[in-house]
Amino acid sequence: MSERQLHDNIAKLLDRVSRAAQNCERDPADITVLAVSKTRPAADIREAAALGLDQFGENYLQEALDKIEALRDLPLTWHFIGPIQSNKTRAIAGHFDWVHSVDRLKVARRLSEQRPDNLPPLQVCLQVNISGEDSKSGADLDALPELAAAVLELPRLTLRGLMAIPAATGDTAAQRAAFARLRKAMTALGMPQLDTLSMGMSGDLEAAIAEGATIVRVGTDIFGPRG
Repeated sequence: MSERQLHDNIAKLLDRVSRAAQNCERDPADITVLAVSKTRPAADIREAAALGLDQFGENYLQEALDKIEALRDLPLTWHFIGPIQSNKTRAIAGHFDWVHSVDRLKVARRLSEQRPDNLPPLQVCLQVNISGEDSKSGADLDALPELAAAVLELPRLTLRGLMAIPAATGDTAAQRAAFARLRKAMTALGMPQLDTLSMGMSGDLEAAIAEGATIVRVGTDIFGPRG
């Protein structure tokens, strides 16, 4: 992708986020754009960083580790947003700042135990299967209170909030209903320290922002369709 195209895409996205926030009387500064950079080369991330983005989300561990190493000279914040296998927790705990996809206590415990002492606590979100899809990762809503309470006690993690990837739909009302379930689930936990709702992507970020998203995860509208 050319630098001009990337510049235009980022400018359009930031304007879209700003307008979505203003439409529901929210401050655009309260919404973080997380650039989903899976399958994108380090050079594209470097260009996006030069254009003002500093939060990047990766799904595939080995690919991400290679890019983190290649871009060590930049002050970037790295988010792991993909499914977590137990044998990958040590590398995730040692190289990422955030993990959005914690969906079971075993994984959370391993991340806490394996987080290096010289790094600040790992910022984590619990992934919730908000649409009840068998094919989707995420904790069930009824298991969420017990999981959140247990994760909150882990010493090398800081529980920040919830993440979800609802069933894809072009129906704005259905999009908002799914995101509202996540927002209400976080409120129902009764944990005032939780401040993060990681929800919304290129196709539904307006609905997510209307329902309280604080992080929107955007890949296609920044980097274009994946090949």
